[in-house]
Amino acid sequence: MPVPWSLKIFLLNTLNNLYIQTATADDASLIATISRETFYDSFADQNTVADMQLFLDTQFTEEQLMAEVLDPLNIYFIAFVDNHPAGYCKMRPGAHIQIKTTDPSIEICRFYARKNNIGKGVGKALMQHALTYASNQDYKKVWLGVWEKNARAIAFYQAFGFSKFGEHDFLLGTDLQRDWLMEKVVH
Repeated sequence: MPVPWSLKIFLLNTLNNLYIQTATADDASLIATISRETFYDSFADQNTVADMQLFLDTQFTEEQLMAEVLDPLNIYFIAFVDNHPAGYCKMRPGAHIQIKTTDPSIEICRFYARKNNIGKGVGKALMQHALTYASNQDYKKVWLGVWEKNARAIAFYQAFGFSKFGEHDFLLGTDLQRDWLMEKVVH
């Protein structure tokens, strides 16, 4: 019988009170805030202020992000450390056009830890949770896009068994960037 993921809370590490829960509509504002914060913290140093602001103002507004949380096709997990939001993961069923399979696939659309939680196991716990979710829901592949200049993230995904299968464009403001497409077989 499948695990009921919609409301289940997973206690992952009792030493630092790290747990992950599935987000609900009540978490929409929190996820929108964390999304903007973590995106800015992750990429502001490598992009212009104008491009970052244009992206945040047009494609990453609080209203848009809150609507994404309410979309029933999107799955959000929030990591907490000592009851404080530490990061999140957004997943969405479906395969990328470049994936040459008819097997059920799911995308990790966003994957971020808050700045003060990087290197403390939050990302590892979120990834383990996302992969377990995908496997338990009978997805065969998990895939994601990652900026080609984000070496730390690429190494992190490779450590979890993801490999590059393609590339696609990502427009940040006015700057056309390249993302690596990476996938992992989970079944």
